[in-house]
Amino acid sequence: MIPELWACIFSALFFYVDGAKLPEPEVKIEVLYKPFLCHRKSKYGDILLVHYEGFLESNGTMFHSSRHHGDKNPVWFTLGIREVIKGWDKGLQGMCAGEKRKLTVPPALAYGKEGKGKIPPESTLIFDIEIIEIRNGPRSHESFQEMDLNDDWKLSKAEVKEYLRKEFERHGYAANDTHHEVMVEDIFQKEDEDNDGFISAREFTYKHDEL
Repeated sequence: MIPELWACIFSALFFYVDGAKLPEPEVKIEVLYKPFLCHRKSKYGDILLVHYEGFLESNGTMFHSSRHHGDKNPVWFTLGIREVIKGWDKGLQGMCAGEKRKLTVPPALAYGKEGKGKIPPESTLIFDIEIIEIRNGPRSHESFQEMDLNDDWKLSKAEVKEYLRKEFERHGYAANDTHHEVMVEDIFQKEDEDNDGFISAREFTYKHDEL
């Protein structure tokens, strides 16, 4: 779970063909249920917990259900950084916890010409998706404040290590100081742009501002 918190920001949303900018296909969105109270809506960078069922539009065959297949648990992912298919990144924005949507995703925003597993090439997919929980993503200002234990607007290696320890425990993994230290060094190598030994608020949130 932790490595995905530091995933790179997704690439541009347009293809260039002969110098012209062509928009990507759209996802058809149908709201199946929306709660009366909505305290926050999903946005790029948020971490979502969802249950879903996926079907082939061509014949209605279900190819996967998080409720009935595998460990039958809902799925965590970060919205907008290509952890899931593009159709989900586009179609799950602005949702409330408890909301259910039906997404019709064209091949270009799913698995395209190659397909995947039970999904044939050039398949349009239909997903019934329910958001169970919405959490702040790794690049949010709220997350920075949570990590910045002494409120000095910069993150030390000790603060990042403590954050990783808490995240591991929260997701049911045993703390491992050696593993955490390796991860911290890797994080600072990528995020500490001025090599001053700290990750500033600007360095932490800069890429997120592009979302």
